[in-house]
Amino acid sequence: MSKVYIVGAGPGDKELITVKGLRAIQEADVILYDRLINMDLLEEAKEGAELIFCGKEPKLHGVIQDEIHRLLVFYAKQGKVVTRLKGGDPFIFGRGGEEGQVLSRENIPFEIVPGITSGISAAAYAGIPLTHRGISGSVSFINASNPDARTSEEWEHLAKGADTLCFYMGVRQFPKTAEYLIKAGLKPSTPVAMIHWGTFAHQKTIIGTLDTIEARLHEISNPSMIVIGDVVSLHEELQWFEQIATKQTVVTNGASV
Repeated sequence: MSKVYIVGAGPGDKELITVKGLRAIQEADVILYDRLINMDLLEEAKEGAELIFCGKEPKLHGVIQDEIHRLLVFYAKQGKVVTRLKGGDPFIFGRGGEEGQVLSRENIPFEIVPGITSGISAAAYAGIPLTHRGISGSVSFINASNPDARTSEEWEHLAKGADTLCFYMGVRQFPKTAEYLIKAGLKPSTPVAMIHWGTFAHQKTIIGTLDTIEARLHEISNPSMIVIGDVVSLHEELQWFEQIATKQTVVTNGASV
């Protein structure tokens, strides 16, 4: 019986996928996967499963979204079990809602399998709690790919609407984002963290403020999560993952492993 699973694969650490998400990979006849998933997860696919890369990089689209929709419908109507494997969570900037709408209109059964979004997980692996008693009681998740698209009123709402701001897809445009946030009322000294390849072994975090971190942008690139707010100050005390990853690079028998 045909069915489509729209699965959040989590942020990168393969152990962060859900049990249900892993089962959807193992049961699938066809897997359509994105570029930001941990490719080790594909080793869980059953023998003979068809693996189709559907990754899209900024301004460099491998398979356009309409083609992804077509493939989902095509394989499902062949009676196959299809797993659409996405980085993070399918409903947090994952276009999972659009894919679900297409399937619904075609009367194709589907399930949404939530995943851990990078805004939460990358921050946690960098030792930054998005909420913390006495510091932050609210969080916003924001698409930062086009800062100029927002009005000054919208920027003021973002600056004043939550204690912690998590920006996705925003490294390249961050100087503009910082400028708009400062104009909207955030202090230039507001702490900022940028977390590159969050939860992967090669994760890298840089820390600064709204008015200083631009000088460090050459050290980082996409994919990176940007976290803004006073909770970033807890990074120094709570960082744990990058220390473990560094310790795991040890010399054994004269070779680095």
